[in-house]
Amino acid sequence: MTISVSDIREARDRFDDEAVVRETPIETSRSLEAETGATVRLKMEHLQRTGSFKTRGAYNKLQQVKSSSNDATRAVAASAGNHAQGVALAASKTGLESTIVMPKNAPQTKIDATAGYGADVELHGHNFREAMAHAKSIVGDDSVFVHAYDDPEIAAGQGTLGLEVASQVPDADTVIVPIGGGGLIGGVATALAETSPDTRVVGVQAEDAATVPRSLEKGEPHTIDSVQTIADGIATGGISELTHGLIEEYVDEVITVSDTEIAESVLFMLERTKQMVEGAGATSVAAMRSDRLDVSDEVVVPVLSGGNLSMTDLRTVLTHGLTHRGQVVRLRVHIVDQPGEMNRVSEIIADCGANIYEVNHERSVEELDVGNAYLQFRIETSGTDQTDRIVEAIRDAGYSVTRVS
Repeated sequence: MTISVSDIREARDRFDDEAVVRETPIETSRSLEAETGATVRLKMEHLQRTGSFKTRGAYNKLQQVKSSSNDATRAVAASAGNHAQGVALAASKTGLESTIVMPKNAPQTKIDATAGYGADVELHGHNFREAMAHAKSIVGDDSVFVHAYDDPEIAAGQGTLGLEVASQVPDADTVIVPIGGGGLIGGVATALAETSPDTRVVGVQAEDAATVPRSLEKGEPHTIDSVQTIADGIATGGISELTHGLIEEYVDEVITVSDTEIAESVLFMLERTKQMVEGAGATSVAAMRSDRLDVSDEVVVPVLSGGNLSMTDLRTVLTHGLTHRGQVVRLRVHIVDQPGEMNRVSEIIADCGANIYEVNHERSVEELDVGNAYLQFRIETSGTDQTDRIVEAIRDAGYSVTRVS
C-alpha cells in the first residue's frame, strides 16, 4: 500500500463542504521569530471544526464509501479523541451511522464532542490498543472500519494539508509535522515531495511515545507497549507498514521532544500567540524551539495539528509548565513546632510578594526530632529570581528551607 500526489489531489476534490473540511489559515508569530531567528508561518489546523486535521482523512474515506457499491451503513473506529470526532462528523455528513470505541480514560469533553457529532460512543479498555481491538471485533457486514492512519484513503485525505501549505507558503524551507501513527506526516510529505521538492519535512514525536526513530533504524514498524505523554493525540504506540514506507521515502528528519518542552510550548502559544493548542499540536513548536533543530534564517511552517485540550488536561499542562519555569514551587521549611511559626513563615513569603496556594504541617516524619515539624508550602512566584529571594529571606530569619520542586 502507498499513496501518490494524485490520490491527494483527488481527496481534495472530494472536500465539497466547508462545514466539514476547510482550508485553514496561515498566521505569523513575532515571538517565535525572535526566539528562533526564523520566518515563522503557523499552519492553524487546530481551527478545523472538530479541532484537528483528522476530519480530512475521515471525510475522504467515507465519501468513497458513500459513492461505492459498498453496502455499509455504519462507520466503526477507535480513537482517544480527535479521530473519533473526525469520523463522527464525516459519517453524519455522508449519511452513515457511526460507532466510536474510546478508552475508558478518554477525556469527557472528547467523549461528549464525539457523541455530539452523532456517534454512538462505546468505552472499552484503558488505552488506544485495547479500544482498537474491540472496535475491530464489532465490525459487521453492514459496517466499515475507519483506521486512524493505516489506510491509504486516510493518509491521502491528511495529505491535503500538504497541498495547502505548498500553495500558501510557496517559499517554505522547512515544514514541521507531529507524528503519532504517521498518517498526517506521510500524506503531507508525499504532497510536498512533488509540489515543493526543495522543502525539508521534519517529523516530531514525544520522547515517551517515540516509535519512528527505532522503526527507521530497524527498517520496519516498531511498537511500544506503554505510552505515557501529555501529548495524548500522538500516543499511538506505533506506526504501520504504510506510514513507515511514506516516512522512510519522503521525510527528511525525525526528532523527539520532552513532555516538559511540550508543556512549555503550550504555555508559550497561549501567552504569545493567544492560541490554545493541545500537547500533540504543540510538538511542532517545541521542536523548533529546541536545540535539536536549526531553523535560523529559514521560512518555517510548524503544523498546529490539534486544539482539543480539555480543562483537566490544560491544568496538568499548566502545572507542569509553570513548575518547570519556577513559577509554581514547593518549599519545605524546618520549624520548632510551636504556635505562630506557620504565621511567621507565611508573612515572610507574603512580604516577598508571592502567593501561597497551600500549606501542610508535617510532624510524623521519622527524621524529625520531638518538638520539630516541617511546613510544606506550595507557592506561586514570578520565576526563579523571586523564588531565590524568598528562600534567602526564610533562611535569614533563621529557618532551614529546602526547595522540593
